[in-house]
Amino acid sequence: MSAFRLPSFFPTLRRFALIFGVLLAAVGLWTACSISYKFTGTNLNYDLIKTIQIDHLPNRAPYGWAPMEAMFNNQLQDLYANQTRLRLVKRGGDLHLAGEIVSYDQFNKSVSADGFSSQVQLRVTVNIRFENRKANQRWERQFSATAPYDARLQLAQVQEQLVRELLRDISDQIFNATVADW
Repeated sequence: MSAFRLPSFFPTLRRFALIFGVLLAAVGLWTACSISYKFTGTNLNYDLIKTIQIDHLPNRAPYGWAPMEAMFNNQLQDLYANQTRLRLVKRGGDLHLAGEIVSYDQFNKSVSADGFSSQVQLRVTVNIRFENRKANQRWERQFSATAPYDARLQLAQVQEQLVRELLRDISDQIFNATVADW
């Protein structure tokens, strides 16, 4: 009787398993010892700046969608509350945001071969006045966002979803311009 022989690929398989095991242990050790840091993107000195005043931003656009004003004000306040340690105050904040929604309009973005609009663009523009009372910094800017939708759809069918996206985009732009220094 002959002795049992291992297949010829066994040493290669064993070497692979050993290397894989060492790599797996190294990755496990590395993740167990790593430091986790959550970066919110703010560039604030919380020893100096502690409060923010966000005035009610009215809808002054000639054409508009009624719920947009409340959605925008809530979105903006929630963003600062969730992404910073600033305390929201009614008056005298270290940072101060004021402004208004100045335009809400739609226009044809592209035309199909039959000469009719195939895509419509919805645009929201907001005017913001910002003041950092601690750094004696002031500016006024407009922030806009656009979103396309299929021209075969009525605006009422896509309005809520599109407006939420646009307001989130504009709020992020304002946040980045005021406290993130992007």
